[in-house]
Amino acid sequence: MTTPVILGLLWLVAANVIGMFPSKRGHWPAAYGLIAVGIPLLGWITYHAGPWIGLAFFAAGASILRWPLRFMVRWLQGSVSPREEG
Repeated sequence: MTTPVILGLLWLVAANVIGMFPSKRGHWPAAYGLIAVGIPLLGWITYHAGPWIGLAFFAAGASILRWPLRFMVRWLQGSVSPREEG
């Protein structure tokens, strides 16, 4: 395994552990941090391991961060006001 794939697996484990902790704010600050780290990491994984592995990591990350992804899709469609987000 290459370094980007190992770091991607560690990111997935960290995201799942963060999701298990109780949060009064609904995990949004943690989600922003995971997104900020995950996007460049996904590009690095895709560059070194190929598009299929990159797509697999994207699907795994999207399944973990599904609520931010849903709000982004709704925001892009224009059906969510900023007050509904959280």
